[in-house]
Amino acid sequence: MSNLPQGMDEQAMSLALIEAEKAADLDEVPVGAVVFKGDDIVGRGHNLTRTTQDPTAHAEMVAIRAAAETLNAWWLEGCTLYVTLEPCAMCSGSIVLARLDRLVFGATDPKAGACGSLRNIVEDPRLNHRIEMMGGVMEAECGERLRSFFREKRKT
Repeated sequence: MSNLPQGMDEQAMSLALIEAEKAADLDEVPVGAVVFKGDDIVGRGHNLTRTTQDPTAHAEMVAIRAAAETLNAWWLEGCTLYVTLEPCAMCSGSIVLARLDRLVFGATDPKAGACGSLRNIVEDPRLNHRIEMMGGVMEAECGERLRSFFREKRKT
């Protein structure tokens, strides 16, 4: 169980929502992510798939890469990833391979989520590392950000 100060998850998710806004400003699907090690932000990211024409440039992947660079390590032990949307299979696999300690996400993703919706990669007992996971943090805010983006898209 996490020993973070009360309200830390919501504060961190608020920062991930700011990253999601950066994605929306680029006409990217508004998903944002932040990696903490203790109280320090070591990586941030938002979706950049369209901007970079890179199918792997999901918010989680961008934030994980930034954290690995900051820490000069490919294992992110002692780190927590906050992301506004339940990670997909690619991102969930990367979370396990990076050996993050903890994952906190906002909205569930019934179409592509791989942290409980379609499958649960981060807690699969067959893998050599499992992540402590919590979903639903600021779920309403995270979900509404995505819904409003797609509502606007349908208008154009």
